[in-house]
Amino acid sequence: MREKSVRRALRALLRSMHEAGKARSRDLRGTPAPRRASASNLLDYLALRRHDLRHLQLVLADLGLSSLGRSEAAARASLLAVLRVIERVEPVSAQPRGNEAAAVPSLAAGRLLLHQRSQELFGPATRAERPRIMVTMPTEAATDPALVRRLVTSGMEIMRINCAHDSPREWGAMIRHLRTATRSAGRSCRVMMDIAGPKARTGPLEPGAQVASWNPPRDEVGGLQRPAKIFLFPRGVPVPLNRTLPPDIDEALPLDEKFLASLRRRDRIDFRDARGLAREMTVVGRGSCSFGPLLDPVAGVVAVSPHAAYVVPGTALTSPRASAIIGPLPSVPRSILLFEGDLLVLAADQSPGRDADPAEKGTHAAASREHRAARIPFTLLQVFRDARVGHRVMLDDGKIAGEAIAVSPRRILVRITVARPEGVRLASDKGVNLPDTPMTLRALSPRDRQDLDFVARHADLVGFSFARERDDLRDLRRELKRRGASRVGIILKVETARSFENLPHLLLEGLKAPSFGVMIARGDLAVEIGWERLAEVQEEILCLCEAAHTPVVWATQVLESLAKKGLPSRSEITDAAMGHRAECVMLNKGPYVVRAVRALQDILRRMEGHQSKRRQLLRALHVAERFATDA
Repeated sequence: MREKSVRRALRALLRSMHEAGKARSRDLRGTPAPRRASASNLLDYLALRRHDLRHLQLVLADLGLSSLGRSEAAARASLLAVLRVIERVEPVSAQPRGNEAAAVPSLAAGRLLLHQRSQELFGPATRAERPRIMVTMPTEAATDPALVRRLVTSGMEIMRINCAHDSPREWGAMIRHLRTATRSAGRSCRVMMDIAGPKARTGPLEPGAQVASWNPPRDEVGGLQRPAKIFLFPRGVPVPLNRTLPPDIDEALPLDEKFLASLRRRDRIDFRDARGLAREMTVVGRGSCSFGPLLDPVAGVVAVSPHAAYVVPGTALTSPRASAIIGPLPSVPRSILLFEGDLLVLAADQSPGRDADPAEKGTHAAASREHRAARIPFTLLQVFRDARVGHRVMLDDGKIAGEAIAVSPRRILVRITVARPEGVRLASDKGVNLPDTPMTLRALSPRDRQDLDFVARHADLVGFSFARERDDLRDLRRELKRRGASRVGIILKVETARSFENLPHLLLEGLKAPSFGVMIARGDLAVEIGWERLAEVQEEILCLCEAAHTPVVWATQVLESLAKKGLPSRSEITDAAMGHRAECVMLNKGPYVVRAVRALQDILRRMEGHQSKRRQLLRALHVAERFATDA
């Protein structure tokens, strides 16, 4: 009797595939013939996953049959294979779905299609069963060809350049270093350029005080380990506000050029710092310093100081032969300290933001609420049109959470609902997520269209952020075609609740591109859907992408502690091993990123014999039901 009930259940599932295929036949239109089998299989898989199959899986396992737990790559063929065994007859015929129907992929063909798509997108693999390794470039990669060379020889197979940072000058230098390194090593490495998209961020804050400081490191009993190294340079030299200093320089001070010319080796320079403390520094020689990647070095004087000091513009310095005052200094970046219960205004006005008066923090009377609130500009102006009272507001990767309690065309008043007991500081240029707010803006921003000019000439892949609708993918493909770059592969970044809920539609559209993949951008995605749902949601994304024979990039915080601090956590090792279920794993930048690449190579190699993709219980998928109701 069990065999008969199982046979009926399997035939019912097969019928649901046929019916769903007829209802959604329009989704196959325009899909190139080589990719139509993948689109067809995705429709089959979505029809299958509308049902809760866990009880059927148990019965199939009791009968010694496939439990359908690996049916993603060939959903219909998996059902037919089980039916053949149960009926002990010739294969059950698969009903066609009309003139536009594609051939139903076999079990072997489904696995092969995913392998072929990975080769097309990421290039040849050193080992067929091992995911590729993608690495995000730090700014230093533009000026340090040795770093790029070490990454290539350690196992990097895709260079990721984030267009939200640096400029075409730095991007071009990174790519030139990569081409040199791959030729020298005899290896291939593709370039992915990640366009920024309409990322919502906090705007500028009021500038802080102009101050420079240094604090030489000391041992546990206060002994000086090394003096601070101070670079003294001519005050007329134009220095960018966001200057960066080399690792061996602790601070840089602008001074009169005549004063610098008078200094000799071993000269002592005396001054009183901003606290009125007597301090000194000693000249050790002349040298040069660059205040940023690709900026020309500036000539100056190098001095050392044994004590901590704070100096401001106008601080007087005295040497044996001359005296001078310190010139303008960069402002210290300010931030807003927020506690649970505080009020924060997100403002369309881009004038610098400010903290609330400390005496008024925690005061929430209805009158003058905005007057009592901290204020920060908000870069994505469309949000003021789309947000509503009650919508959640997540700040700085979810470190701070709040709720909109008042919305106007130029203001959103937010009450902070989640923050650490000691408070959390909110700075400028931090990400803002509004998971409940249905954004009406397009995924390609004017800045993205400008960056695509460079991408089209230099990149193999483009990372596409914040795509929510099929039209977003169509828009990107049109822009690439206009630039003669239809060959550039597209990596769809799933990082919003809307892009996850709409993933079946996005996959069907993506299959029309010559080369297409999906990145699980777990940082923003976790903020949008809630941390507790991330594990479940990333499983669903992996399943749907395998059903569409679409390669996946496993991204965000992989071996992050190792890359940034030189030592991984135990949970990071497990997470990196889980990346074996994808076709590519992405590492972010950090001082120890080369070590992280080598460690990831080793972890993935060790996982080869233990796991290939995944086996799972087939409960009904929310996105499959949602897709069916969209018909």
